Amino acid sequence: MIILGIDPGLVKTGYGLIEIINEKCKILDFGIITPNKKDTLSNRLNTIYTDISMIIDKYNPNIVSIEEVFFGKNVKSALLLGHARGASMLSASNKQIPVFEYSPRKIKQSVTGNGNAHKTQVKFMIMNLFNIKRLDCPEDATDALAIALCHLNQIKIEELWLNLLQENYLKS
Repeated sequence: MIILGIDPGLVKTGYGLIEIINEKCKILDFGIITPNKKDTLSNRLNTIYTDISMIIDKYNPNIVSIEEVFFGKNVKSALLLGHARGASMLSASNKQIPVFEYSPRKIKQSVTGNGNAHKTQVKFMIMNLFNIKRLDCPEDATDALAIALCHLNQIKIEELWLNLLQENYLKS
């Protein structure tokens, strides 16, 4: 199974791909998409859509996992972030790839054990878990890997619950 994690943004969209084979997880690729800041909104969204589509074509992920919009005090920022999410989600939808959404808090909790963790803590954990040596690894890319890993952890939790339910059902 291959999971593409996406940390959407109009300035930087992080992406991270993990592959799971025989219970082992490894990184396939990660990085950032950086549309031209001076370009129009529609052209920036097209860059995100096109680049995510190329990544999907190259790696053929089974699942896309994306961060939900965080509603802070700035409504305009949340709205613009929603556009970037939409471009990414459309790329996946056009390839019939299921998209799963997770809150920033759930992602941080899944990777660090603390839903209020700072971006640097998420980056630290991802770099340690996957033995990444690059110190210049962008936080948007490590966030995207965390989003992919969050989905994998969610699958594992669901499998544990199903196994527990089956065991209890067989006992009764």
